[in-house]
Amino acid sequence: MTQMDYKYNLLGSTVNDYNKRPLLLQVDSAPMNLFAILEVKRELPKRWSNATCKIRLYSFLFGLAIMFVIMASYILTGDKKGLLLTPSPYHFSSLVSPGPFAFNLSSVKDYAHIKLVVKSITSKVEFRSSRQIPALKALVQSDPHMFSVIPHKFLPGIKNPCWYEEFTGNLTSDPYRTNLYGRYSRRFRIVFQHLRNTFPDHLLHRNRKLYRLRCLPYFYIMGQPKCGTTDLYDRLRLHPDVKFTTFKEPHWWTRKRFGIIRLSEGFHDRYPVGDYLDLFDQAAYQIQGNLTANTNGSPSHPSIIIGEASASTMWDNNAWVYFYDNTTEGEPPFLIQDFIHALQPDARFIVMLRDPVERLYSDYLYFGIANKSAEDFHEKVSESLQLFEGCLTEYTMRSCVYNTTINNAMPVRLQVGLYIVYLMDWLTVFSKEQILVLRLEDHANNRKYTMHKVFDFLSLGPITKQIESEITKSPASNTRRPADKSLGPMLTITKEILKDFYMPFNEKLAKVLRNDSFLWDSKP
Repeated sequence: MTQMDYKYNLLGSTVNDYNKRPLLLQVDSAPMNLFAILEVKRELPKRWSNATCKIRLYSFLFGLAIMFVIMASYILTGDKKGLLLTPSPYHFSSLVSPGPFAFNLSSVKDYAHIKLVVKSITSKVEFRSSRQIPALKALVQSDPHMFSVIPHKFLPGIKNPCWYEEFTGNLTSDPYRTNLYGRYSRRFRIVFQHLRNTFPDHLLHRNRKLYRLRCLPYFYIMGQPKCGTTDLYDRLRLHPDVKFTTFKEPHWWTRKRFGIIRLSEGFHDRYPVGDYLDLFDQAAYQIQGNLTANTNGSPSHPSIIIGEASASTMWDNNAWVYFYDNTTEGEPPFLIQDFIHALQPDARFIVMLRDPVERLYSDYLYFGIANKSAEDFHEKVSESLQLFEGCLTEYTMRSCVYNTTINNAMPVRLQVGLYIVYLMDWLTVFSKEQILVLRLEDHANNRKYTMHKVFDFLSLGPITKQIESEITKSPASNTRRPADKSLGPMLTITKEILKDFYMPFNEKLAKVLRNDSFLWDSKP
């Protein structure tokens, strides 16, 4: 595949008004590589010789025509969606090099061929010891607004990271009027209505100024999807010292702060950090307590902690290519954890994992829209493996894991189950002591044991037997729907293919965690 050089630019300042629309991307006037997001480093030279132009012109013509159709389709969708350079997954397979094993992988009969694809993939698996951590200055420059809002130090004497922020607005106006979470969801608007009515009562009066208590989460339930995060969230909510955001899954760090709801829809309004902080107001009020009885502003409930549960936090960095210059050969220069660490170096994280083979099938059943079946799942797995293997013929494993085009093109989310790739990157900025990794299989077998591990990890105080019983014995949340259960298990050959694919990643995970149960090589 011929490599072509180009770069992305944002149209407008990222420091200015977050509510401007649309947020568009400009592509320099140069021929477009169909593996666009993998090559965003070098610029075209200022001049091409006539001879070189003639040699390369015809080879670009077909690619330019395809990209023109893609860009035109996005432009015609309206001003709110902006321009995305990622082809639809349903058209991507014709644009990607299929690699050396271009077989009919959608056929169950081609089992041997699929095994060759998996063997080719696993032969290219390699794990770096570490990655280059970006400098704090570079992080601040990429998002100065966020760093200007959140302070370097938090209030002493309380467990949760909180601070007092001066309120300069009008007391008669609605403090949540422009919050984008409330704008796009009726359920959120109902919550904000209650907060709006009590807002003045929670302002601290000091030296003729007004202050509001702001908080970030003490801990994050950060992944993975379809691994029991909802069940863990529902149980932790029953602990008297644990509060959460006004709703689960705000996805602010990974998506909303970039203006992304779904990449296929283009860019919407960027959610400013203030909108995210508003989600913690209800919990902040409980930490703050009764101001009339505590006029010095010291929180009345210093042991309460706040959690945030977005199952995208651990792995989803798909927005990077649209906002950051590529300086690392197709790999994101900044990751979500870099920003969280810069603001909250003492944060704690909980990761719930399950057998990646079963996770993928559960993911398919949950997010699939129509015509779901074990055979369809097999076909989608085969197509995804071919795309991933085609990427590995030209780029590193880590580049392909973080590659937005590949991730959007794969019919099933193979990359989400590559747990160790993400965990190793998190361990470059946070210590092992700050990340608790659990298995869903263990949680399903002994909820009391896993919940007590969580309590110890979060340094929570003792609870009554009645509360403990409610937490550990309540029915499981977000289980498989009856209609999906009726489809039965995946095909045996699909399971074997996926077990082979995930094996080297599981082996590395078990080694890093020093726990062979993460091999998932036997029944729990």
